Amino acid sequence: MSFPHPLLDTRTLGRWRIHAIQAGGQQLDGGAMFGVVPKTLWSRRLAADEKNRIPMGMRCLLIEHEDGLVLLDTGSGNKETQKFHDIYGIENAGAEGRTALEDGIRAAGFTPEEVSLVINTHLHFDHAGGNTWRTPSGEVLPTFPNARYLVQAGEKAYAEHTNERTAASYFPPNWAPIVASDRFDVIEGEREIVSGITVRPTPGHTPHHQSVILRSGGETACFLGDVVPTSHHLALPWIMGYDVEPLVTLESKRALLGEALREDWLLIFEHDAHVGFGRLAHDGKAYALADRG
Repeated sequence: MSFPHPLLDTRTLGRWRIHAIQAGGQQLDGGAMFGVVPKTLWSRRLAADEKNRIPMGMRCLLIEHEDGLVLLDTGSGNKETQKFHDIYGIENAGAEGRTALEDGIRAAGFTPEEVSLVINTHLHFDHAGGNTWRTPSGEVLPTFPNARYLVQAGEKAYAEHTNERTAASYFPPNWAPIVASDRFDVIEGEREIVSGITVRPTPGHTPHHQSVILRSGGETACFLGDVVPTSHHLALPWIMGYDVEPLVTLESKRALLGEALREDWLLIFEHDAHVGFGRLAHDGKAYALADRG
Protein backbone atom coordinates (compact mmCIF):
# COMPACT_ATOMS: atom_id res chain seq x y z
CA MET A 1 0.00 0.00 0.00
CA SER A 2 1.20 3.50 -0.74
CA PHE A 3 0.83 5.94 2.16
CA PRO A 4 -2.30 8.10 1.65
CA HIS A 5 -1.49 11.61 0.45
CA PRO A 6 -1.45 14.47 0.92
CA LEU A 7 -0.29 14.44 4.53
CA LEU A 8 -1.80 17.90 4.96
CA ASP A 9 -4.74 19.51 3.14
CA THR A 10 -5.52 23.02 4.39
CA ARG A 11 -8.54 25.14 3.52
CA THR A 12 -10.72 27.90 4.96
CA LEU A 13 -14.12 27.41 6.58
CA GLY A 14 -15.65 30.76 7.37
CA ARG A 15 -13.27 32.50 9.79
CA TRP A 16 -11.25 29.33 10.53
CA ARG A 17 -8.39 27.55 8.85
CA ILE A 18 -8.90 23.80 8.98
CA HIS A 19 -6.25 21.17 8.31
CA ALA A 20 -7.09 17.64 7.19
CA ILE A 21 -4.18 15.45 8.32
CA GLN A 22 -3.64 11.91 7.09
CA ALA A 23 -2.62 10.18 10.33
CA GLY A 24 -1.70 7.07 8.35
CA GLY A 25 -3.11 4.41 6.08
CA GLN A 26 -4.89 1.12 6.61
CA GLN A 27 -5.85 -1.87 4.52
CA LEU A 28 -9.05 -3.56 5.62
CA ASP A 29 -11.10 -6.39 4.15
CA GLY A 30 -13.40 -5.02 1.47
CA GLY A 31 -16.23 -7.32 2.45
CA ALA A 32 -16.08 -6.09 6.05
CA MET A 33 -16.02 -2.48 4.88
CA PHE A 34 -19.13 -2.84 2.73
CA GLY A 35 -21.19 -5.34 4.71
CA VAL A 36 -24.03 -6.87 2.69
CA VAL A 37 -23.05 -5.05 -0.52
CA PRO A 38 -21.62 -7.75 -2.85
CA LYS A 39 -18.09 -7.51 -4.14
CA THR A 40 -19.37 -7.36 -7.71
CA LEU A 41 -20.69 -3.89 -6.83
CA TRP A 42 -18.11 -2.38 -4.46
CA SER A 43 -15.13 -3.63 -6.50
CA ARG A 44 -16.23 -1.37 -9.37
CA ARG A 45 -15.29 1.56 -7.13
CA LEU A 46 -12.30 0.22 -5.20
CA ALA A 47 -9.91 -2.48 -6.34
CA ALA A 48 -8.95 -5.03 -3.69
CA ASP A 49 -5.50 -6.57 -3.33
CA GLU A 50 -4.75 -10.30 -3.34
CA LYS A 51 -5.92 -10.50 0.28
CA ASN A 52 -9.22 -8.77 -0.55
CA ARG A 53 -8.11 -5.61 1.26
CA ILE A 54 -8.88 -2.06 0.16
CA PRO A 55 -6.85 1.11 0.87
CA MET A 56 -8.11 3.43 3.56
CA GLY A 57 -6.93 6.59 5.27
CA MET A 58 -7.08 7.80 8.86
CA ARG A 59 -7.87 11.47 8.32
CA CYS A 60 -8.01 13.74 11.37
CA LEU A 61 -9.00 17.42 11.41
CA LEU A 62 -7.15 20.26 13.13
CA ILE A 63 -9.17 23.46 13.53
CA GLU A 64 -7.64 26.88 14.21
CA HIS A 65 -10.45 27.99 16.52
CA GLU A 66 -10.38 31.33 18.30
CA ASP A 67 -10.47 29.50 21.66
CA GLY A 68 -7.48 27.31 20.75
CA LEU A 69 -6.56 24.41 18.51
CA VAL A 70 -9.23 21.71 18.28
CA LEU A 71 -8.38 18.22 16.98
CA LEU A 72 -10.97 15.72 15.76
CA ASP A 73 -9.83 12.09 16.22
CA THR A 74 -6.22 10.95 16.53
CA GLY A 75 -5.53 7.93 14.31
CA SER A 76 -4.04 4.69 15.62
CA GLY A 77 -1.01 5.93 17.57
CA ASN A 78 2.38 4.27 18.06
CA LYS A 79 1.68 1.76 20.84
CA GLU A 80 0.76 -1.40 18.93
CA THR A 81 3.04 -4.19 17.73
CA GLN A 82 4.30 -4.80 14.21
CA LYS A 83 2.10 -7.93 14.10
CA PHE A 84 -0.94 -5.76 14.85
CA HIS A 85 0.06 -3.29 12.12
CA ASP A 86 0.43 -6.17 9.67
CA ILE A 87 -3.04 -7.53 10.48
CA TYR A 88 -4.73 -4.19 9.84
CA GLY A 89 -2.34 -2.95 7.15
CA ILE A 90 -1.41 0.12 9.16
CA GLU A 91 1.29 2.47 7.91
CA ASN A 92 1.59 5.52 10.12
CA ALA A 93 5.20 5.91 11.25
CA GLY A 94 6.33 9.48 11.73
CA ALA A 95 9.46 11.27 12.86
CA GLU A 96 11.28 10.39 16.08
CA GLY A 97 9.13 7.38 16.90
CA ARG A 98 5.85 9.29 16.72
CA THR A 99 3.21 9.11 13.96
CA ALA A 100 2.11 10.90 10.82
CA LEU A 101 -0.45 12.81 12.91
CA GLU A 102 2.27 14.63 14.82
CA ASP A 103 4.13 15.20 11.53
CA GLY A 104 0.99 16.75 10.06
CA ILE A 105 0.40 19.00 13.05
CA ARG A 106 3.96 20.28 12.76
CA ALA A 107 3.55 20.74 8.99
CA ALA A 108 0.54 22.94 9.77
CA GLY A 109 2.80 25.12 11.93
CA PHE A 110 1.90 23.83 15.39
CA THR A 111 3.02 21.34 18.04
CA PRO A 112 1.04 18.70 19.98
CA GLU A 113 1.50 20.83 23.10
CA GLU A 114 -0.56 23.62 21.50
CA VAL A 115 -3.71 21.50 21.02
CA SER A 116 -6.30 22.56 23.59
CA LEU A 117 -9.20 20.19 22.83
CA VAL A 118 -9.43 16.69 21.36
CA ILE A 119 -12.84 15.36 20.33
CA ASN A 120 -13.13 11.62 19.66
CA THR A 121 -16.00 10.48 17.45
CA HIS A 122 -15.66 7.16 19.30
CA LEU A 123 -12.91 5.15 21.00
CA HIS A 124 -11.98 2.48 18.43
CA PHE A 125 -8.22 2.09 18.11
CA ASP A 126 -8.03 3.76 14.69
CA HIS A 127 -9.81 6.88 15.95
CA ALA A 128 -8.45 7.19 19.49
CA GLY A 129 -5.15 5.27 19.41
CA GLY A 130 -3.27 8.52 18.96
CA ASN A 131 -4.80 9.99 22.12
CA THR A 132 -1.73 8.63 23.89
CA TRP A 133 1.80 7.64 22.87
CA ARG A 134 4.40 5.17 24.06
CA THR A 135 7.71 6.77 25.00
CA PRO A 136 11.04 5.08 24.23
CA SER A 137 11.10 3.91 27.87
CA GLY A 138 7.70 2.24 27.46
CA GLU A 139 5.62 4.75 29.42
CA VAL A 140 2.22 5.66 27.95
CA LEU A 141 1.41 9.37 28.14
CA PRO A 142 -1.22 11.74 26.71
CA THR A 143 -0.11 12.84 23.23
CA PHE A 144 -1.60 16.29 23.80
CA PRO A 145 -0.59 17.11 27.37
CA ASN A 146 -2.32 20.48 27.56
CA ALA A 147 -5.60 19.38 25.95
CA ARG A 148 -8.87 18.22 27.37
CA TYR A 149 -10.35 15.19 25.63
CA LEU A 150 -14.05 14.63 25.04
CA VAL A 151 -16.37 11.79 24.03
CA GLN A 152 -19.95 10.73 24.64
CA ALA A 153 -20.45 9.28 28.13
CA GLY A 154 -22.15 6.22 26.68
CA GLU A 155 -19.21 5.57 24.35
CA LYS A 156 -16.73 5.62 27.23
CA ALA A 157 -18.89 3.19 29.22
CA TYR A 158 -19.29 0.96 26.16
CA ALA A 159 -15.53 0.95 25.60
CA GLU A 160 -14.89 0.02 29.22
CA HIS A 161 -17.32 -2.92 29.20
CA THR A 162 -16.47 -4.95 26.12
CA ASN A 163 -17.67 -8.33 24.92
CA GLU A 164 -16.22 -10.98 22.64
CA ARG A 165 -16.94 -8.89 19.54
CA THR A 166 -16.05 -5.39 20.72
CA ALA A 167 -12.87 -6.15 22.69
CA ALA A 168 -10.78 -6.24 19.50
CA SER A 169 -11.47 -2.53 18.90
CA TYR A 170 -11.18 -0.95 22.37
CA PHE A 171 -7.82 -0.68 24.13
CA PRO A 172 -7.74 1.02 27.58
CA PRO A 173 -4.24 2.54 27.11
CA ASN A 174 -5.87 4.84 24.54
CA TRP A 175 -7.81 6.64 27.26
CA ALA A 176 -6.81 5.40 30.75
CA PRO A 177 -3.75 7.71 31.12
CA ILE A 178 -5.97 10.68 30.20
CA VAL A 179 -8.60 9.67 32.74
CA ALA A 180 -5.83 9.27 35.33
CA SER A 181 -4.67 12.83 34.62
CA ASP A 182 -8.26 14.11 34.99
CA ARG A 183 -8.34 15.50 31.45
CA PHE A 184 -11.06 13.29 29.95
CA ASP A 185 -14.55 14.82 29.75
CA VAL A 186 -17.80 13.06 28.88
CA ILE A 187 -21.05 14.56 27.66
CA GLU A 188 -24.49 13.27 26.78
CA GLY A 189 -26.26 14.01 23.53
CA GLU A 190 -25.93 16.90 21.12
CA ARG A 191 -24.01 19.88 22.44
CA GLU A 192 -22.06 22.89 21.27
CA ILE A 193 -18.62 22.34 22.77
CA VAL A 194 -17.01 25.64 21.80
CA SER A 195 -18.50 28.35 19.63
CA GLY A 196 -19.48 26.84 16.27
CA ILE A 197 -18.36 23.27 17.03
CA THR A 198 -21.22 20.91 17.89
CA VAL A 199 -21.14 17.18 18.50
CA ARG A 200 -24.16 15.19 17.32
CA PRO A 201 -24.89 11.55 18.16
CA THR A 202 -24.90 9.44 14.99
CA PRO A 203 -25.24 5.95 16.43
CA GLY A 204 -25.00 2.62 14.67
CA HIS A 205 -21.32 1.99 14.12
CA THR A 206 -21.22 2.01 17.91
CA PRO A 207 -24.26 2.82 20.06
CA HIS A 208 -22.84 6.22 21.07
CA HIS A 209 -20.85 7.28 18.00
CA GLN A 210 -20.87 11.02 17.32
CA SER A 211 -20.12 13.24 14.33
CA VAL A 212 -18.90 16.83 14.60
CA ILE A 213 -20.59 19.79 12.89
CA LEU A 214 -18.57 22.94 12.25
CA ARG A 215 -20.28 26.28 11.58
CA SER A 216 -18.30 29.43 10.85
CA GLY A 217 -18.97 32.57 8.82
CA GLY A 218 -22.11 31.16 7.21
CA GLU A 219 -20.42 27.91 6.14
CA THR A 220 -21.03 24.43 7.55
CA ALA A 221 -18.91 21.30 7.46
CA CYS A 222 -19.39 17.88 9.02
CA PHE A 223 -16.64 15.54 10.19
CA LEU A 224 -18.51 12.30 9.67
CA GLY A 225 -16.42 9.77 11.57
CA ASP A 226 -17.61 6.25 10.84
CA VAL A 227 -21.26 6.98 10.08
CA VAL A 228 -20.06 7.52 6.47
CA PRO A 229 -16.41 6.41 6.53
CA THR A 230 -15.63 7.02 2.85
CA SER A 231 -17.24 8.74 -0.12
CA HIS A 232 -18.13 5.24 -1.35
CA HIS A 233 -20.47 4.82 1.65
CA LEU A 234 -22.79 7.72 0.78
CA ALA A 235 -25.52 5.40 -0.55
CA LEU A 236 -27.76 4.69 2.43
CA PRO A 237 -27.53 0.86 2.45
CA TRP A 238 -23.73 0.81 1.97
CA ILE A 239 -22.90 0.18 5.62
CA MET A 240 -19.85 -1.45 7.16
CA GLY A 241 -19.99 -5.00 8.48
CA TYR A 242 -18.14 -3.62 11.51
CA ASP A 243 -21.22 -1.64 12.61
CA VAL A 244 -22.82 -3.18 15.69
CA GLU A 245 -26.27 -1.73 14.85
CA PRO A 246 -26.43 -1.38 11.05
CA LEU A 247 -30.12 -0.50 10.88
CA VAL A 248 -29.48 2.31 13.36
CA THR A 249 -26.62 3.48 11.13
CA LEU A 250 -29.10 3.57 8.26
CA GLU A 251 -31.33 6.03 10.10
CA SER A 252 -28.38 8.11 11.31
CA LYS A 253 -27.20 8.43 7.70
CA ARG A 254 -30.69 9.24 6.44
CA ALA A 255 -31.09 12.13 8.88
CA LEU A 256 -27.56 13.51 8.63
CA LEU A 257 -27.22 13.35 4.85
CA GLY A 258 -30.68 14.79 4.34
CA GLU A 259 -29.69 17.86 6.34
CA ALA A 260 -26.31 18.03 4.62
CA LEU A 261 -27.97 18.08 1.19
CA ARG A 262 -30.55 20.71 2.14
CA GLU A 263 -27.96 23.03 3.65
CA ASP A 264 -25.08 22.28 1.24
CA TRP A 265 -22.64 21.12 3.90
CA LEU A 266 -19.03 20.33 3.20
CA LEU A 267 -18.47 16.69 4.21
CA ILE A 268 -15.16 15.41 5.60
CA PHE A 269 -14.44 11.70 5.08
CA GLU A 270 -12.20 10.17 7.73
CA HIS A 271 -11.31 6.85 6.10
CA ASP A 272 -11.28 7.69 2.39
CA ALA A 273 -7.73 7.21 1.10
CA HIS A 274 -8.26 9.64 -1.77
CA VAL A 275 -11.22 11.98 -1.12
CA GLY A 276 -11.02 14.17 1.96
CA PHE A 277 -13.78 16.68 1.26
CA GLY A 278 -16.96 16.68 -0.78
CA ARG A 279 -20.49 17.92 -1.24
CA LEU A 280 -23.63 15.88 -1.82
CA ALA A 281 -25.87 15.26 -4.78
CA HIS A 282 -29.05 13.18 -4.97
CA ASP A 283 -30.41 11.85 -8.24
CA GLY A 284 -33.83 10.94 -6.86
CA LYS A 285 -32.64 7.47 -5.92
CA ALA A 286 -29.37 7.72 -4.03
CA TYR A 287 -26.80 10.07 -2.59
CA ALA A 288 -23.51 10.51 -4.39
CA LEU A 289 -20.49 12.79 -4.38
CA ALA A 290 -21.26 15.97 -6.29
CA ASP A 291 -17.75 17.41 -6.12
CA ARG A 292 -14.72 17.45 -3.84
CA GLY A 293 -15.70 20.64 -2.07
